[in-house]
Amino acid sequence: MSPDPTPTPLTATVWWAHTSAASSRLVRLLDEGERTRNERFRFQADRDRHLLGRAMTRLTLAELSGCPPEFIAFDLHCRSCEDKERAGVERDRNPHGKPFPIGAAQGWEFSVTHSGEWVALAVTEGIPVGVDVERVAPARDLDGLAGYTLAEPEHRVWSGLGEPERTGAFYGYWARKEALLKATGLGLSGGLRRVTVSAPHEAAEFVSWEGGGAPGPVWMADLEREEEYRSAVAVLTDRPVDLRVRTAQETVSELLAARS
Repeated sequence: MSPDPTPTPLTATVWWAHTSAASSRLVRLLDEGERTRNERFRFQADRDRHLLGRAMTRLTLAELSGCPPEFIAFDLHCRSCEDKERAGVERDRNPHGKPFPIGAAQGWEFSVTHSGEWVALAVTEGIPVGVDVERVAPARDLDGLAGYTLAEPEHRVWSGLGEPERTGAFYGYWARKEALLKATGLGLSGGLRRVTVSAPHEAAEFVSWEGGGAPGPVWMADLEREEEYRSAVAVLTDRPVDLRVRTAQETVSELLAARS
């Protein structure tokens, strides 16, 4: 019997955008609910990050599905609430959770993240994906944060690092773990300590999951960004992944075209 052919690679695409690309002219791409939420942000930086994330998502899904951006619609699913409901616990009935495209863009999966001056969007077809970016910043109680964020094997490695390395390593762990939790649909409610990933100086890899609801096969990779950021993407698949990264300059070109 001949061996099984090599699985077809799954394409995962990540778009980067700098907050300087935000423009009030992009607001027309948002639906009424998104515009209302955008107006509620107190600080301009928060409005810019939210606007870019939503505009990038609508433009990308519209291009992939061959429809105008205003036709892109979403439904919300909270896996944590769904798990509670299956266990007989009453769920929160207010709309919340991870957004999924419906209608023309149904079948595409996406994840949005932002921190500091950067916004990222990851998209795959039919396979859950999560992306996270974290700005490296000294924390007043990094030891305390590590205590409830890092699993025991991670904490042992992290504690053995020199003082200058610890801050960047902590956010490297965080970005990998949150990217995976976002891919599962649980988000931070899934618990960062349940997830164990490889050490920051090693290639990104999912190691283990504590408790029920483990995601199965996971492909994971770090994303390059400026030195003061850590970022990662996770895809719930056992197939090889063809990761394609669109630069901020490429994203700006698309946003400018949409604004004209």
